[in-house]
Amino acid sequence: MGGSGYKPSLDAEKQSLLDLHKENHFTAGEMVRDIIIGVSDGLTVPFALAAGLSGANATSSIVLTAGIAEVAAGAISMGLGGYLAAKSEADHYARELQREQEEIIAVPDTEAAEVAEILGEYGIEAHEYAPVVNALRNNPQAWLNFMMKFELGLEKPDPRRALHSAMTIATAYIMGGLVPLLPYVFIPRAAEALVISVVVTLAALMIFGYTKGHFTGNKPFRSALETALIGAIASAAAFGMAKAFNS
Repeated sequence: MGGSGYKPSLDAEKQSLLDLHKENHFTAGEMVRDIIIGVSDGLTVPFALAAGLSGANATSSIVLTAGIAEVAAGAISMGLGGYLAAKSEADHYARELQREQEEIIAVPDTEAAEVAEILGEYGIEAHEYAPVVNALRNNPQAWLNFMMKFELGLEKPDPRRALHSAMTIATAYIMGGLVPLLPYVFIPRAAEALVISVVVTLAALMIFGYTKGHFTGNKPFRSALETALIGAIASAAAFGMAKAFNS
């Protein structure tokens, strides 16, 4: 049961139909999720930090130094979090896979009954699913794959997923975090740099929100406005608190 994944054979006619029918489904969901996590936090957190320090009358050099330090620390932290999350998913899948393998060997009749129950939930009658159950019992790898997917709802994770997730989130965080800090590189006075930072970051948040809405199937314009609003609230709160404590 530990060999390569089971691939069903199809007759020539059905295979020809599948070859002709190409479905344009979006399949890069995990990467897009990682980019969304990294960019959204990268744009918002350094933006709020820069606004808060500007409200405390810090110089552009101080804002820039603190902002770069935060971006570096945030990228490492977020990347590590993404790595651990993906690693936990892979470990969970491996544990459940081993448990399911043992159950198929130890209690095959019970597992076969579970297959019948699952198929019955789809409205398939007993006389219709009986051949399917028997076919799966004769192919342990296909049986195992079926139970993992339809009983437990688990998909086999990419073994490189943890590292890819960490790198994607960290890179996205850095790219997002540099946007609100760029004006402080060119404008010595933090108060003036803050104005440009607000304009640039809100524009970036709207573009990011629109793109996020497009890829996730939500209304792009609504997503753009919501994303920009969250960033604006965060920065305004940080700026206001800094002003209050500095007065």
